[in-house]
Amino acid sequence: MDGLMTIDAVRAAVAAGTTTATALAEQHYARIAADDGANGKGINSFLALSRERALAQAARVDAAAAKGEALGPLAGVPVGIKDVLAMQGSPATAGSLILKGYRPPYDATAVAKLEAAGAVLLGKLNCDEFAMGSSNENSAYGAVKNPKALDRVPGGSSGGSAAAVAAGFAVATLGTDTGGSIRQPAAFCGVVGVLPTYGRVSRYGLIAFASSLDRVGPFTNTVKDAATLLEVLAGRDVMDETSADRPVDGYVAALENPVEGLRVGVPAEYFGEGLDPEIRAAIERVLDGLKLAGCVVKPVSLPHTKYAIPTYYVIATAEASSNLSRFDGVRFGLRSEDAATLSAMYRKTRDAGFGPEVKRRILLGTYALSAGYYDAYYRKAQQVRGLLTRDFLAAFGEVDVIVGPMTPTPAFKLGEKTDDPVAMYLADIYSVAASLAGICGVSVPCGETKDGLPIGVQIMARHFDEATMLRVGAAVEGQQAGRQVEG
Repeated sequence: MDGLMTIDAVRAAVAAGTTTATALAEQHYARIAADDGANGKGINSFLALSRERALAQAARVDAAAAKGEALGPLAGVPVGIKDVLAMQGSPATAGSLILKGYRPPYDATAVAKLEAAGAVLLGKLNCDEFAMGSSNENSAYGAVKNPKALDRVPGGSSGGSAAAVAAGFAVATLGTDTGGSIRQPAAFCGVVGVLPTYGRVSRYGLIAFASSLDRVGPFTNTVKDAATLLEVLAGRDVMDETSADRPVDGYVAALENPVEGLRVGVPAEYFGEGLDPEIRAAIERVLDGLKLAGCVVKPVSLPHTKYAIPTYYVIATAEASSNLSRFDGVRFGLRSEDAATLSAMYRKTRDAGFGPEVKRRILLGTYALSAGYYDAYYRKAQQVRGLLTRDFLAAFGEVDVIVGPMTPTPAFKLGEKTDDPVAMYLADIYSVAASLAGICGVSVPCGETKDGLPIGVQIMARHFDEATMLRVGAAVEGQQAGRQVEG
């Protein structure tokens, strides 16, 4: 199989016997060997390959296909897993030295669901350390390059997951999104990335960054593929008390419904100073296309958006300082041997194991939670989070989806923002509000800059209304395909 691979095409080819899951896995491993390492393009998306497990799964799929048995919805589909999700027997470093050598004895629920549906798990993908970053330059194992422009970042923290799909190393991947870490790299790499509603997909087996914000979601080449993966991933999990006991919608079937009559909100707060003109023009073309499709496009207000970045970085860092306290060299991962006392071992292990960005966020979070500052910072941030959520709820009383830019600029150059943490944080300016509110969102490719850099549009919907969100995403995708044909 050549060209753009979709889940339907892979599954149909395996079922028909025109290819095998084993052949597809080997084909993808060959691409990874050719272009992911330093001898090729040096994209650096994979940290570890799970060839033995993948080929064993491929053999099972091929045997079932040869017997004419019913195949799972992801039968034979090569998939990569972000290295913050547990995968039995494979490394789980979270992009950090402090977890070097750790191999979990179990699978994350999302990983287990993919394999049960027939997916072939190729290996673990590079990411910013403990998912802390917007560029995938914070990994202890080297930065990831953007396959669309090798001098540019792929976005973060799930940069390896986005890059692997964009480079054709995998048909789909799993990432995690805390403040934009699926949607932003999807926009930078020109692929589809889904942020499910908080609680829609189990977090069991996820190495936590900020527990009230972290979510697991897919990267794919098409909206339909994203809908297919979300149907597999979604649902209540007894191993995760934050997972929602809600029925799983037929996301793929919903794509067939027209968007005519849907109300599309446009937040003025997302089109202010700092938005790249080419991105603004691309989003305006999307809105014009939705109008032509029969949507009602109207302005909405999200007045507390300007507080989203500081609110996010207080809450996320506070939760990180708590979650990362477990990494102390005692139970797993790195341990400093150059220490005479237990407390010295703690200090030296954490100093050697954590990178600069993780240390920065632990310090910020610990400060925000400390005596005398908790009310001034953490409690106040939670109150503002409530205001941001109410903004969205009010807007969704008037519209079905909200559409706007995904990023203020296209993918920036490697090293461009590494010395300016605030500038790096502002790369998530359009993504963190949805994360704080717990609603769902998707980034869909909607064009390119004059320099050929991908542009993504963000579509957000109310809690647990991924079906409508993806339906609008499919319409945008169809319009984009039509423009390419005309061009």
